[in-house]
Amino acid sequence: MLAKMTSKNQLTLPRSVTDQVGATEYFDVAVHDGQIVLTPVRIQRGDAVRAKLAALGLSDVDVRDAIDWARQGAEPAALMAAEPPPAYRVKRARSAGGAPATRRKA
Repeated sequence: MLAKMTSKNQLTLPRSVTDQVGATEYFDVAVHDGQIVLTPVRIQRGDAVRAKLAALGLSDVDVRDAIDWARQGAEPAALMAAEPPPAYRVKRARSAGGAPATRRKA
């Protein structure tokens, strides 16, 4: 099948192709031997991940222990770059009334 790339680097995938992979908004994009490879990715919401962890009986401590175990042997600079600040605020788009909407990390 032929697809045309626009001047803004946008590409429309044929419906016959997207029907075969199911409802997907996001694709992992890779280049292999000069070919562009798109792999459907299903993004999970944080709530769904937390629910799955709870169903498996995993606590925050279990997750932290697993991260610490996985990071063993990593360079200290890489660890520091990967650590989020202890407290942060995430600014979201303005609310319907025009006031900024903010959320604090739980």
